[in-house]
Amino acid sequence: MARSDSPTLFDLPLKPDFSVEARLHAKGCRAVAGTDEAGRGPLAGPVVAAAVILDPDRSPPGLDDSKRMNRRARETAFDLILSQARAVGLCSMPGEAIDAADIRKASLEAMHRAVAALSVTADHVLAYGRDVPPGLACPGTALIKGDQRSVSIAAAS
Repeated sequence: MARSDSPTLFDLPLKPDFSVEARLHAKGCRAVAGTDEAGRGPLAGPVVAAAVILDPDRSPPGLDDSKRMNRRARETAFDLILSQARAVGLCSMPGEAIDAADIRKASLEAMHRAVAALSVTADHVLAYGRDVPPGLACPGTALIKGDQRSVSIAAAS
């Protein structure tokens, strides 16, 4: 029987941490990017993705799944991420791109483009969800509930 690397609901950490990134750093990856998207649920509008490479020595405090943070905490985290992260990349895919493919493909393409927009080349990408965006220039790992497991994905969230 195949086993998943995803934790069960009760094994999720209370807050995302840097453990996944630390394992990758121990393997020689120095620039680990987290990526996530927003806009997959609504029936209309763009899908927007971010990619973030955090400085392990200056990770903003309080990062979490953005849906579990209140507005003020999200705005504070946003400012800290922009001022303290090693790199931030963004991409917005319009409704026409979603209609031409589908929301899953558009989300993955937005994450791919956000990673490509980083000013620092990523050694490894941690992607929210079930899929690694195709065509990345480096290895990637998909993390289900990644914004609750990885601070880099939470920062992108």
